Amino acid sequence: MSSIFFQFLQALLMLLLAPLAAGFISTVKARLQNRHGAGVLQPWRDIRKLFSKEVVLADHASWIFRFAPYVVFTATVIAASVVPALLPDTPLSLTADVIALVALLALARFFLSLAGMDIGTAFGGMGASREMTFSALAEPAMLMSVFVLSLGAHSTNLTTMIHHVLSTPLLIQPSIAFALVAMLMIAVAETGRIPVDNPTTHLELTMIHEAMLLEYSGRHLALMEWASMVKILLFATLIIDLFVPWGLSLDANAAGICLALTLWLLKLSILFVVLAVLETGLAKLRLFEVPQYLGTAFVLSFLGLMIHYMLEVQL
Repeated sequence: MSSIFFQFLQALLMLLLAPLAAGFISTVKARLQNRHGAGVLQPWRDIRKLFSKEVVLADHASWIFRFAPYVVFTATVIAASVVPALLPDTPLSLTADVIALVALLALARFFLSLAGMDIGTAFGGMGASREMTFSALAEPAMLMSVFVLSLGAHSTNLTTMIHHVLSTPLLIQPSIAFALVAMLMIAVAETGRIPVDNPTTHLELTMIHEAMLLEYSGRHLALMEWASMVKILLFATLIIDLFVPWGLSLDANAAGICLALTLWLLKLSILFVVLAVLETGLAKLRLFEVPQYLGTAFVLSFLGLMIHYMLEVQL
């Protein structure tokens, strides 16, 4: 079977499963809090309802505000498409570079922040300022964490790093442990989850991502919300690819793809259950404590890089 078909299948799965992933997390959190919850399909119902609603725009909204949802959604989906979910060797393998991935996410964040400031509301400007401030701390920590694995693979290409991890004996490496903890912390921050942000509330003193979406409605809001769901699935898949890639199909055959799909969904379920448990047991950080949180992630990733160099490269 053609690898092009599986490349398309991976992109389609990332797009369609993203709302289900968000619904799964919400459902698990509801069960942990002794609530019934709205169900796994509720995000899909919300997206469908938003697409059927009329778009309401401010009189002084520029082309940036109208154009931003499409740029954010497209950039996020492209970034998710190049992250291997089932098959690492695809036609887009050469473009699956972590630096390019960070650049695509930065492009989406840039237009989201511009849209937040475009209307001129206090909340939009406040959210854009916070988003850009925290991203300046999160992106270096993310790259530093990835560089721990790229030193061994001698490449920042995701496919090359996956093959390197698969060919390396399974050993407990301190550098990988530090990089994994840092990446988990960064994933929580980048996706706007507790304890960094709370996507289910609109408290003006604490909200970051939601502050930039308050003026959106209709299909524009649907695209923004859908993009944030895809981003959650993107980071979860990226963590799986970098640290537990075992189970990915190395050949484009139906049996291997079915096994890879099953293991991928199982790993995702474990990650999302852990996320739901942590969000249930943790309180949101105060806003001025978020830089300390991101600084800790950077220090952990830097320690992983130094340990890799001192203990593993020198030996």
